[in-house]
Formats: sequence, C-alpha cells, structure tokens
Amino acid sequence: MSKEKLPKNYERLQERNPEYMQAVEELGKVVHRSGPLDEKSCHLIQMGAAAALRLEGGVHSHARRALAAGASEEELRHALIVLTSTIGFPSVAAAMSWISDPGQG
Repeated sequence: MSKEKLPKNYERLQERNPEYMQAVEELGKVVHRSGPLDEKSCHLIQMGAAAALRLEGGVHSHARRALAAGASEEELRHALIVLTSTIGFPSVAAAMSWISDPGQG
C-alpha cells in the first residue's frame, strides 16, 4: 500500500500476518490491472460496493484512493447517489456522510 495513514486494525493485520497481507495487496493490484478500467474508476466502483455493504472503513479507504487517483469530490458524491434506487436512500445517506471527510476512518 501507499504511505497513507492506515487504520490501526490494518496495521495489526500486517504485523501479525505479513504473508497473508502481502497476498491480499497483490490480489488487489492484479485485479486492477486485469481489465480496461482505470484506477479512479476501480476505486469508485469499490467505494460503491462498500457503501452497499455499509462498510464505513471501505467507503473511507476507496474514497481516499479515488481522490488520489484523480477523482473529484463531485465524482465521489455522484458515484454514491446513482446507487439510490439500488441500495436505498438510507445507505446512500450514510455513505455520503462517510465521504464528507475521506481522511477519517
């Protein structure tokens, strides 16, 4: 992963299971390279999936990564509101609050 501040739980997993975490990180790299979508699009999709599953940490993580890959805050918000008819307003509203400060989480 990049040098971004990582959640403490992630750091603990890295310390306790370094080979496992290396494999997880490599899988992430491979799937991002395996098709025509760019890095920004991949993270917007993953942010949407995290929102659907109501995984706050995943929404924070992929919002930060999408921004780092060139997404605008407007693109983050749009990627979430287009989910309304699929995952429902309450889930979208929760995710919108989580991206209000992608540096948290």
